[in-house]
Amino acid sequence: MSDTPVSGTGSAPVVELRSDTFTLPTPEMLAAMSTATLGDDTYGEDPTVRELELLAARLLGKEDGCFMPSGTMGNLASLLTHCPRGTKAIVGAESDIYVYEAGGASFCGGVILEPVANAADGRMAIADIEAAFPEDPDDPQFALPSLLCLENPQNRCGGRVLPLEYLAEVAALARSRGIPVHLDGARIFNAALVGGVPASVVAGYADSVQFCLSKGLAAPVGSMVVGTAEFITGVRRTRKMLGGGMRQVGVVAAAGLVALREMTGRLADDHDTAKRLAAGLLALPGVTVEPVETNMAFFRISPDTVGNAEFMARAQAAGVHLAELGRGRIRAVTHAGVSTDDIDRALSVFRAILEPAGAVAVTASA
Repeated sequence: MSDTPVSGTGSAPVVELRSDTFTLPTPEMLAAMSTATLGDDTYGEDPTVRELELLAARLLGKEDGCFMPSGTMGNLASLLTHCPRGTKAIVGAESDIYVYEAGGASFCGGVILEPVANAADGRMAIADIEAAFPEDPDDPQFALPSLLCLENPQNRCGGRVLPLEYLAEVAALARSRGIPVHLDGARIFNAALVGGVPASVVAGYADSVQFCLSKGLAAPVGSMVVGTAEFITGVRRTRKMLGGGMRQVGVVAAAGLVALREMTGRLADDHDTAKRLAAGLLALPGVTVEPVETNMAFFRISPDTVGNAEFMARAQAAGVHLAELGRGRIRAVTHAGVSTDDIDRALSVFRAILEPAGAVAVTASA
């Protein structure tokens, strides 16, 4: 929880629920950063980075890994490495790759992003994926799919986790069509926790995986791409082309090592606080809440009470930060900086806004 004051709240600390990207590095991370052994990573000579890459690959059951400045670059480098120009990457219509990553694969690599509808639980129907392949692959009029992308957990679909049997079905389809699978697993350790399996099991259904160190794992910066040794060699070249080659970056990779060794086990706390928040929201008037599986609670405020915009503005004025994320829904994300006391404080703020007197006051001032 940040100590930054919010206008109108005096010195009251902020309850930051906009994203788990607001996590701060732990004291152990800061200590590791200050003592990290460094080298030039562009030359492959930063030992701390290399240790992080090999640990990430081992944890996800892959041959090698590459440290990335961001998850967006990790996904982009993966798509550009997998996909020849003029081919298609099949992606979820609600996926971060399609919605939030600025069309980078098309702009930088001439890769067509073919969106397939996501259901409320995040799944793309197998029949819809099949329909993204041309009936006649020898017809030169059609761009051919060269990659199938999954996202797990599904950010815009309420943080929902794709079942293992569904991952197996999609992987089998991709193999039958002769194309690889890339997993945007930004929060893959959250997905593994829900599935009750090691992250390597979730990753095992994909040929390459991107995951973030700087979300629930609380490192200050960075993401990882893992896959075969040959694929990672290509990703390193693509990373350099995109401007992601870094020098003595072991100073932040050291925090990533602490994240992977110490922070994955505590993600269950974030799931618990998100469910605590959801349960409290369900008890409030005019609130509908989507199912909660990970560290995200998605909800709506009825316009018959105060509506989303007014609700969020009043919450922020009281020191609780929220974000709106697609189709008129508010997203609250729990993380290492949010305690159960913070959740209870947030619910108290929400209750004050939504109780009849608060709603009437808002309507009268509109």
